[in-house]
Amino acid sequence: MGSEGHTLHILFFPFMAQGHMLPTVDIAKLFAAHGVKTTVLTTPGNVPIIQTSIDRAKAQSHHPIQIHTMPFPSVAGLPEGCENASFLPSNDISHLFFEAIGLLREPFSGVLRELRPDCVVTDMFLPWTYDVAAELGIPRIMFNGVSFFSLCVFDSLDRFNPLGNLEGEADSFVIPGLPHKVEMLMSQVPDYLRPESPEAGFFKMVRENDAKSYGVLVNSFYELEPDYTQHYRKVVGRKAWHVGPVALCNEGIAERNTRGSQPSNNGAECLTWLNGKSPSSVVYACFGSLFEFSCAQLREIMLGLEACNHPFIFVIRKGGNECIPEGFEDRVRERGLIIRGWAPQILILNHPAVGGFLTHCGWNSTLEGISAGVPLLAWPMFAEQFFNEKLVVDLLKIGVAVGVKKCTSKLEERELIDAERITGVINQLMDDGEEADNRRKRAKELGEMAQKAVEKDGSSYVDIGNLIHELMERQKIIDRKLIDVSNTSIGVQAA
Repeated sequence: MGSEGHTLHILFFPFMAQGHMLPTVDIAKLFAAHGVKTTVLTTPGNVPIIQTSIDRAKAQSHHPIQIHTMPFPSVAGLPEGCENASFLPSNDISHLFFEAIGLLREPFSGVLRELRPDCVVTDMFLPWTYDVAAELGIPRIMFNGVSFFSLCVFDSLDRFNPLGNLEGEADSFVIPGLPHKVEMLMSQVPDYLRPESPEAGFFKMVRENDAKSYGVLVNSFYELEPDYTQHYRKVVGRKAWHVGPVALCNEGIAERNTRGSQPSNNGAECLTWLNGKSPSSVVYACFGSLFEFSCAQLREIMLGLEACNHPFIFVIRKGGNECIPEGFEDRVRERGLIIRGWAPQILILNHPAVGGFLTHCGWNSTLEGISAGVPLLAWPMFAEQFFNEKLVVDLLKIGVAVGVKKCTSKLEERELIDAERITGVINQLMDDGEEADNRRKRAKELGEMAQKAVEKDGSSYVDIGNLIHELMERQKIIDRKLIDVSNTSIGVQAA
């Protein structure tokens, strides 16, 4: 699609973490399905994460997605092969990973000069890509990876500075300027949003380059958060397009089972196990690719799952085997499935037997649960996850809060949630009763809305088309100007 003789070309450059790469690739697949030439830029060590998904998309699209690579920089202290945040042995060296990412600026400039895309879509954690693209006259669209609600919260905290204006020893505050009253604990706000934080400068650059960029792609759908979509566009004043839930582009079992890393537990085995369970009876517990829990906390989670008497699937990262309580797997063998490493999450969530999702409230997982029509049990830990908890529990009313009070990425600062409380909130989510039934009804309705949003003429399908049309019209203007300049030059030479 494009002006005569010109096919619109968009380059996608995701931040190198699975929670950022997978939705970015899904977005690229959606644009390819609309006839846009798409290229995904990454480093060689990240190609295996996306190769299978892109190969499947190539077979389905008349405009195949291309992968373009550039070498990953070497940084002293960063282990060889750590080209993805999910590969880091510890969060303690994440600053070295970000240092390496910053060294990609010059290689990225070289790629833009070589490929000359009409537009680049880059991650919020790559704010310097705006300057590189601007130097070459290429519009940069930011992919933030969070909800419209969180974007509006970020803006309100920056615009009104409620944290700096609090008096005395207040431990909670109302976020000003939002369509709804949203109250949070001071301890639930990410440290990087505080002026004294070491990361404050980086996130200031993110906000500034966000404001200068052409616009923002948001993995959400209008019907989920209409007030905040409008607030972000009209009050915050930013151009934004809702294009999600992007994971719904993975429709078949094969696509859902191979999205990202190869599953350590075969998807067919998960389905076989789930097929033996009653509808809406299973609790699925997974905390994302970057979570870290102490052994003590992992044990409490497993004991809490055991005591709740509901069938469950629990995903633990590699290295968590030593934390499993003695005799636990034997005791729960008939109703518990332990998955070590990566799990086919979308495949699991969309099975009729799953009736609840215990989640860290990362936006990808939150939206995948919503899209599957499953009520959520919110256990946020860091970043904007506490904002997602507010959206799910207080505004959408499709979730229950575990009751975590402190936002921190530091393992030693987290409170220990005991098995008794975990059992109690699981039962609150899963048991019968008017409140639980209403929660399930709302979750199911939102799941149906999510599916319709990405179908032809749905809200997200249309918004993708709107952006493509806008970029095409922009390119036509550029092409006409180039023709005028060329004709003028020819005329001068003839004279």
